[in-house]
Amino acid sequence: MLIGYLARKWRMEQLGHVINVLIWALLFLLGVEVGSNGELMRSLPTLGLEAGALAAGGTLGSAVAACFLWRMLSRGRNGARQSSSVSGGSTLRALRGSAVIVGFFFAGVCFGLFGVISQELVTSGISFYALCALMGCVGLSVGHQPETLSSFRTLNLRLAWLPFLTIIGTWAGSALIALLLSHRSLTDCLAVGSGFGYYSLSSIFITEYKGAELGTIALLTNIVRELITLLGAPLLVRWFGRLAPISAGGATTMDTTLPVIMQTAGQDLVIVSIFHGFVVDFSVPFLVTLWCSL
Repeated sequence: MLIGYLARKWRMEQLGHVINVLIWALLFLLGVEVGSNGELMRSLPTLGLEAGALAAGGTLGSAVAACFLWRMLSRGRNGARQSSSVSGGSTLRALRGSAVIVGFFFAGVCFGLFGVISQELVTSGISFYALCALMGCVGLSVGHQPETLSSFRTLNLRLAWLPFLTIIGTWAGSALIALLLSHRSLTDCLAVGSGFGYYSLSSIFITEYKGAELGTIALLTNIVRELITLLGAPLLVRWFGRLAPISAGGATTMDTTLPVIMQTAGQDLVIVSIFHGFVVDFSVPFLVTLWCSL
């Protein structure tokens, strides 16, 4: 981040492409590890059910927390304004970007399943070095865009609580699901929930700490969370208030889910969505590794 800030006058148009390539490579390697593990492949349907339950719990918990804040802010005002429906083009563009990333994971699964690439490639340490490069590029990208930080000065201070309520609500929902998943520890469920929709980075960290099985659950959980936000944003606004799709989107609200949020929650909450996504996104590496370490 420091290097990115010092070099903010330099042009870094290709940095986003480098980050995408590294994410694709890491998820491909995760897929190879999953595909080459026969026991893990046999349990994949069960992992999908666990992922769906954790996604639903975390998303619902964050939406309820956002509803609480929205009602506090709406007290004494004329309730929540409803807005127009989601643009199909915005949703399809976001889904297309997610599909590409998921495609690399499933390509890796196929390569590992049929022995095209051996699991030794994954265990050789290449994933760790790629992860270091990814974190370096993410830091450069954040530091290179100081205008995002400066725009936060116009934010309503009470709305600044939203990302923290998203985190707490997600943890609460994940903890409730942990009671149903008796074979999963509370810290494992909280680590998965702490991805907040950032499926690429969180699954990579969890794989490094806890193995490919929990990493796969994290990947699927956070993909489902993003899909819930993209497809269910109008219902979230109707049932939980205008802040709900922002909270449900977690770390994705400053990029992939932002167009949908703008369409359903309103143009006036765009800066809130960007601030929320920035804070939650920044918290993912720290919170995921915290729960994985306990």
